[in-house]
Amino acid sequence: MTRLFNFSAGPGVLPETVLQQAAAEMLDWHGSGQSVMEMSHRGKEFISIAEQTEADLRELLAVPSNYKVLFLQGGATLQFEMVPQNLLAGHPSADYIHTGEWAKKAIKEAKAVGKVNIIASSEDRKFTYAPKGWTPTPGAAYVHYTANETIGGVEFHQTPDTGDTPLVCDMSSNILSKPIDVSKYGLIYAGAQKNIGPAGLTIVIIRDDLIGKANPTPSTMMNYKTHADADSMHNTPPTYAIYIAGLVFQWLKAKGGLAAMEQVNIAKANTLYSYLDSTAFYNNPVEKADRSLMNIPFTLKDEALDEAFLAGAKKAGMLQLKGHRSVGGMRASMYNAMSLEGVQHLVNYMREFEKQHG
Repeated sequence: MTRLFNFSAGPGVLPETVLQQAAAEMLDWHGSGQSVMEMSHRGKEFISIAEQTEADLRELLAVPSNYKVLFLQGGATLQFEMVPQNLLAGHPSADYIHTGEWAKKAIKEAKAVGKVNIIASSEDRKFTYAPKGWTPTPGAAYVHYTANETIGGVEFHQTPDTGDTPLVCDMSSNILSKPIDVSKYGLIYAGAQKNIGPAGLTIVIIRDDLIGKANPTPSTMMNYKTHADADSMHNTPPTYAIYIAGLVFQWLKAKGGLAAMEQVNIAKANTLYSYLDSTAFYNNPVEKADRSLMNIPFTLKDEALDEAFLAGAKKAGMLQLKGHRSVGGMRASMYNAMSLEGVQHLVNYMREFEKQHG
């Protein structure tokens, strides 16, 4: 069987060695006589998996001891609601940075809880850059931003400085792609299905002092304190997704950690951006300083060629290059598990397509 190059924005490509290990352990995990999918989440076998997974994530991100790591469900979309219910409730307002479709969804849910201040927006240029030079509103409960807009291909390459105001970040599509200083954040959340593992798992990293302070208190399942007090075992967690995430974390450590992965990701992105900048046949609309390393949208000079481009890409062994329905065009998502070879294969195909149709 030949595996194709998968440029999907999510669920995204997983490391082949991780898939091979999961396949080998499918029927019998470490001599336990059972699949991970069959284990009790409170049994010693799965507890050992969950504890090792958390330990490896803490090591990769250098998570300080005064932060809880939670393994939840519901994706980033549920976090759009949990964040304001736990952090905004009882406070006068919260600040949000509007950088595109995912920020827009987070803002909508926060407005249902309390007052939202849009302190910066890139809507004036169709969300093609990351806003800079903004300051938090005095008394705001937190500042929320989306580190990488998966649809628009815009990424913050520096962590915003919000002073004493807690910084909250949706890091779904670029978490683990590079080192970060977790201590600069009050809360980080990320859906797993891009750089962590399969869909169904959500990671929340939250500073201890932000837990259990909401007024009114959120309902049981929406309360971070519920999950922190129960070590993410208040109800059955997404056990198999946690197991796969653990294998991915071990793969990252074997690759040299996040500093090494960042260099690979820069090389991959530069390979595609360099070609895009060398031709008028394709175009990337994002301001160069704010271009994403993970998601690279581009358009063809003549959109009438889009279907032919996608058909040819599939024939050449590449999947999921169609852009999001809201913006059209193409999009190459190049998460950690996408190889440099895959990106070079894409560029070679794009070059040949241009020769044929340019």
